[in-house]
Amino acid sequence: MAKKLFNFCIFLMGLIPALALAQSLTLPWSNYAHDSQHTAVSTVSSQPLTRIKWQTAVDLNPQYSGNDLFIHYGSPLITAANSVIVPVKTGATDGFRVDVRSGVDGSLKYSLSTDYSFPPHNWTPSYGPALTVRNRLYWAGAGGTVYYRDQPDSMTGAAGQIAFYGLSNYFSDPTTFNSNVRVSTPLIGDRYGSIFFGFVVLGPNSQNLKSGIAKIDYRGVGSFVTASAAAGGDASITEVPTNCTPTLSDDQRTVYFAVSNGSSKTGYLVSVSSVNLAPTGRVRLVDPKSGLDAQISDDGTATPMVGPDGDVYYGVLENPFPSNHDRGWLLHFNGALTQVKTPGAFGWDDTASVVAAKLVPSYQGKSLYLVLTKYNNYADVEGDGVNRVAILDPNDTETDPITGATVMKEVISVVGPTPDPAFRPGLPNAVREWCINSAVIDPITRSALVNNEDGILYRWDFTTNSLTQSVVLTAGIGEAYTPTVIGVDGTVYAINNATLFAVGP
Repeated sequence: MAKKLFNFCIFLMGLIPALALAQSLTLPWSNYAHDSQHTAVSTVSSQPLTRIKWQTAVDLNPQYSGNDLFIHYGSPLITAANSVIVPVKTGATDGFRVDVRSGVDGSLKYSLSTDYSFPPHNWTPSYGPALTVRNRLYWAGAGGTVYYRDQPDSMTGAAGQIAFYGLSNYFSDPTTFNSNVRVSTPLIGDRYGSIFFGFVVLGPNSQNLKSGIAKIDYRGVGSFVTASAAAGGDASITEVPTNCTPTLSDDQRTVYFAVSNGSSKTGYLVSVSSVNLAPTGRVRLVDPKSGLDAQISDDGTATPMVGPDGDVYYGVLENPFPSNHDRGWLLHFNGALTQVKTPGAFGWDDTASVVAAKLVPSYQGKSLYLVLTKYNNYADVEGDGVNRVAILDPNDTETDPITGATVMKEVISVVGPTPDPAFRPGLPNAVREWCINSAVIDPITRSALVNNEDGILYRWDFTTNSLTQSVVLTAGIGEAYTPTVIGVDGTVYAINNATLFAVGP
């Protein structure tokens, strides 16, 4: 009897990662790239891309650079009751609020204010709230604090403010904390109701805080680990890259994030315990072709993604730059960060999405899942301008034609459909860029929803490997990359030219 009980316990332990993933995927769109693993896999079938149902500004004062918009806009979130939570930039260089709108017609339910200020930056960072399983909405405030609001679908609900280092400490000297401590990444929630986020410390403070990752559990108790401590005590490490959203393992026991030295932008991918933030692993981020330290950009939004097998994927820039045409690399590791696996040929400003292998009928390999990434080949950095989106096999290889490196094998890809006059006729095949930092996967229709700098939202059908539906959002603009999202009713959401569009029949 004891042996049978032991075997049954082992069986249940084997199911835990799968059950954790299943639970995370049943939640509404509660985090950047849908879930705490950032897989971008929707559990709801997307509606046809027929028309713009409604739209709303995500920036009340966009700052253009010619015909470009170098601003990363935070992902909208969707509640189970179909409220759309929209982070809105209100000022020219700073200032935010959070709008809560009806997913049916976009009508405003209410707005939430914040005194949040950006950390130092070049490209404007993203502002990313998070929803938790306890139906609590968190959004960043000043001084490294966060605000919360219960019952976000309702006009009223319990609300408050939390500091991970103690609210009484914050109120003892709010001016200093507001100046010297800033939330620097989108927030993320786990399946217990806790949240995690990166923060940067710019000067002295009474709590002797140093830049790192913070946790606030479901009871409101805060803790943190410095970037240096997470990197095994490497004193050169000073920050979590701006916009690098923390990521949780399938079993929710491990938190992954990148750390860098803040000057030459080199560093590690690290892991810590989700319970007490104790360091559990690290791996140096290295260019797979040159062997030099890869570059970790504060201008991108690359975030670790955890695959269904526990492998971890993270995008970096190449070194020397731009030896890979500014494409960077999608670095690939096992969950313990002790094994370096085959990289992908593109990683810049992109978070890979998970595509179940069975969704691609032409695939004949052995992997249970594939990964989708941008595959731009930038014409302004020695590329040919043939910009694509690709699905790659993480367990098979090919020789990259640009660098000669061994990379993940391309399964299918699709080229952008709109010619780019900026690079023609010199590059006769140049097309407008794909502008996604996380592409939503719709397993029901076997497709992805992808945004392009031509101002059009497309459906990429994996069965026919073609763009089968589209809707024009704007006339097109060069912009920092943005996510695509599917709501609980199948509405597709995409951001273009400082505006969130809700698309459906």
